[in-house]
Amino acid sequence: MELSDVFALCAGEQGLVVVATARADGTIQSSVVNGGLIPHPVTGEQVFAFVTYGPAKLGNLRRRPWTAVTARSGWRWATVEGTVEIVGPDDPLPGVAEDRIPGLLRDIFTSAGGTHDDWDEFDAVMARDRRAAVLVTPTRIYSN
Repeated sequence: MELSDVFALCAGEQGLVVVATARADGTIQSSVVNGGLIPHPVTGEQVFAFVTYGPAKLGNLRRRPWTAVTARSGWRWATVEGTVEIVGPDDPLPGVAEDRIPGLLRDIFTSAGGTHDDWDEFDAVMARDRRAAVLVTPTRIYSN
């Protein structure tokens, strides 16, 4: 199975996937997010990406930069496990200029099938909420 196969599943579900991260105590925190495939902003390799904010998920990912992302369509499902890089106002990534972050967040949103009538408003909300891009480089992909 390839990363593009996982994306095909989530594209059929409006880009919705379940993201699992490890809390400090080792238990799992899961949530539903929109995600998509983009070229890594530094290497150009395809990565699975989503946008997030807030202390729980970002704190978990900063502490342990790993995640499992599961996409499904009907009874078909696929999971991508991989290492994580965070790119955002509080998480600079070497090779990604700060002024590139709004475009990166837009790229992730649109790759997940999102559209917006006012990109300036979109950018303002992303900045106000200090949202960050999460880039998942696959180490394992599996499915049913």
